[in-house]
Parts: sequence; structure tokens; C-alpha cells
Amino acid sequence: MTDIIIIGSGIGGLSAAALLARYGKRVLVCESHTVAGGAAHTFKRRGFEFDSGPSFYCGLNSSQSLNPLKQILDVLGETLPVIPYDPLGHYHFPEGTFPVYSNAERYRQELERFTPHGAKEFQKFEERLLGLYDAMKGIPTLALRSDWQIIPILLQRYLPSLGKMLFNLPIVQSSVGSVMDATIQDAFVRRLIDLECFLLSGLKAEGTIAPEVAFMLGERSRAGVEYPLGGSKTIVDALVRGLQRFGGELRLNCHVEQILVESGKAVGIRLRNGEILKAPIVISNATLWDTCNNLLQDEDLPANYKKVALDTPRVDSFMHLHLGIEADGLENLTGHHVVVHDSSQDISVPGNTCMISIPSVWDSTLAPPGHHVVHAYTLEPFAGWERDDNYEIRKQEKAQNLYRALERVIPDIRERVVLELIGTPLTHASYLRRYQGTYGPAIAADKGMFPSMYTPIQGLYRVGDSTLPGIGVPAVAASGILCANTLVDVDRVLEVL
Repeated sequence: MTDIIIIGSGIGGLSAAALLARYGKRVLVCESHTVAGGAAHTFKRRGFEFDSGPSFYCGLNSSQSLNPLKQILDVLGETLPVIPYDPLGHYHFPEGTFPVYSNAERYRQELERFTPHGAKEFQKFEERLLGLYDAMKGIPTLALRSDWQIIPILLQRYLPSLGKMLFNLPIVQSSVGSVMDATIQDAFVRRLIDLECFLLSGLKAEGTIAPEVAFMLGERSRAGVEYPLGGSKTIVDALVRGLQRFGGELRLNCHVEQILVESGKAVGIRLRNGEILKAPIVISNATLWDTCNNLLQDEDLPANYKKVALDTPRVDSFMHLHLGIEADGLENLTGHHVVVHDSSQDISVPGNTCMISIPSVWDSTLAPPGHHVVHAYTLEPFAGWERDDNYEIRKQEKAQNLYRALERVIPDIRERVVLELIGTPLTHASYLRRYQGTYGPAIAADKGMFPSMYTPIQGLYRVGDSTLPGIGVPAVAASGILCANTLVDVDRVLEVL
């Protein structure tokens, strides 16, 4: 008998699954793909190993880290081999290149080269948000849950930290844009903060919640930036090991066709092959739109709930460029870059801001000897993409913005390519099972909150990046914690803590 079925093995689903197994629940994870990891899975082509999604991580192995993923790995007894590095990346603007140091003092020193006055303003901005980070430090995410029973836990164990959080309550509920407006006038620094927010959430400062950037600033300056040896797969493998160590099960090539609902209650799932699996609790790691559109029948959900869910605004999908390149003469290459092509255009315009990851500069095993792996990507709307006669031509045309960005970092990149893979929003939607290939909800800070783990169907819950607290690896791991903790007795959580 299975206690809980989890649909999807993304970081959110695996985090919930592994924790629930650690709490003694009989857990089954059903993954449609041939590999686990969701948007964090890796894949190989001709000896090159590519991250499909996230490639930037903070605090995976630091005792000072607040990263919810690190907290989960700790209670599972898992550690990750990592390579720390600094600077964490370079931002290439038309007017120059800004090295982004995780060390706060070095960050400000670099900022002074562009704008001495702006650097002083940024320090005030940073201090305001780091005050919130310090308040957050005292309450581990692993202690949190999504029901009223969180109140006695906070009062009994974390009262001093709760007082600090209450002091910071106005900023907790505000956007980064409001903090920026109160502290920064300098145009370059405002653009820099917009970019940092965009890289985190897909939204600029006015739409990004302040705690998200407070967490980012605190983690990168105090816990450090690291790359897991072996890529994102190493994180996924650690979560799977933890799940299985405590009796949980992962089934690959196990496509869930439907969540079964009877009299308003989730009772199990039906697989594509017709097999029916029963459980009193089902957790969907699929997106909000996929859960409502594809996994449930129209009659299962109240019409108003479904309409609100499907009307939730979305961040666009992506163009991806995965390359294997010759590495001769690139000994001083660094791993992360962001290129903004045109300062007069908004950074969120598709193709204007391009993200680049070259993780083989830290882990040479990801590429054959004498080569590097490169992953470049940029926003791209889903609308208009079809697998028609012009599909391959359009792929090549859209990839040119990514190649132009790469030429800022490696001028002769085109002559070095030995393997080229171009992904479109259709690729993103197909391989990651994401509605229209979206990056996640585009819920601005002043327009509402991310949906909670709860649904109108008894026994059906959700985790992942379309669930509170939102987008990014720490956030989706936190969504798994909130869900798992809420489904077990407080005593079981306190015992693990």
C-alpha cells in the first residue's frame, strides 16, 4: 500500500518525496522521462554532458547556508562534492563588463569603477535587504509548514527570530522595486538590480519579492557560490538516494495520464499504459497549468478555481543553445556570463538578455579532453512556433542572438563548435513537460502571491515553481518542505529538526 504518490521528479517533487520517506511515509514518485530531475536533469551527447536548466547554485555545502535544499540533504545524510568559485559571473553591458563577485566588498569595488555614487547607494540597498536575511537565518525552512500548526512551533522554538521577522514585516511584503526606489537613484545601479532580479525570477525589481533578493544577496556573500561536480545530476542523484534509503520508490518511464478523483477526493492515478495506482494523497510536481489542464477532468475542479489557475500569467519560454566546443587557448575562461545586447531595450525583451554557462571550466569531466560544454539561453515566446517546413530555418535564425552573445565571451566561438544542439519553446515544452515551455508564473510582487500547495480536491497537493514560494532551486526545494511537513505530525518534524 502506498501512502503518497508524487507526479514528477523535479527538485520540488523529489524534495517532498525524500522528506516524506524520511518521515516514514511509503512514497512512490512517477516520472514520465527516462531520467529524474525535471528541469534540473542532465543529458549526454557524444561525450558532452549538459545541464538542461539551472546551473547556478549557492550554499550547497556551507554550514552557514540557509538554502532549503542543503537542509534537506543534511537530514537525508547526503553531501555534495562542489567547486567554490568567485567571481560568480560577468555581466556584459554595451558600456562594459561588470565582474560579479560574491564577496560583497569586492562587488561594491567593481561597482565603483562604473559609478562611485551608485556604489554608495547600493550599499544602503544591500544593508536593508541583508537585515531581512539576518532575520530569516533564525528560522530554518525545514521547520516550516503551511497550516496553523506552524504558530506553536514558531512561538515555542523561534520566538526571538520571529520578533526580528515581525520588525522586518514591511519589507517582507514589499517588492525589490520599492526598496530600490527608497535607496537608489543611479541609473546604472537600477539597471543592474533589475537584471539581478530578472535572472532570479523572470521579472524586474518592481515585480520581484524582497525576501527572494535578500536570500540571494545573503547566500552568495556569506555561504558562497559553488558548482556541484557532475552538474545538476549530482543534486538529483543525492535526492533520489535519500528517497530510496528511507524506503521510497522512483519509477521512470512512468507517464501519469490522470489524477483519479472520487467524490471530491484524490484516490490515485492512471498511467498512460492503463495501470491504476491507488493512494489517499497525490502531490503534483507538474505546473499549475498542466495539473489543471492535463491531469484533471473538467468536473474535478470548481470552474472558478480552474479559471483563476489557467489565467495565472506566465514567464515566456526559452531558446537554448547547447554546444560542444574546442577549448584550445581558453585557459582563462570563466563559467557564468550574462550579455545584454542593447541598453535602450528592456532587459526582458526576448533575445536581448542572454545567459551563458560553461561548467566544464570547473568540472572537466563534463566534456571530452580538450573541449568545453556551453549552454546559452534567452527568453522566447511560445506563440507562433510549429514543427513545419520552416522550423529548422527559424531555429537557426533565433540562435543568432545567442551566438552574438557568446562572441562577447569567446570571439571565435563559431569556428570552435564540434556539436550544436538548438532548443526552442517546443523543445522546452516537450522534454520538460511544461505548459508552453514556460519558466513559471509571472506574478508581480504587488499583484498577489504564488498559489499555495492546497487544491480544492481533498488529498491533492502541489509543489514546484508554480507554487509558493516560487521560482528557483531554493524556492522549489522549500515548496517540497512546506508540503511534506504539513502532511505529517509536528512531532515527526521536530524529531528530525
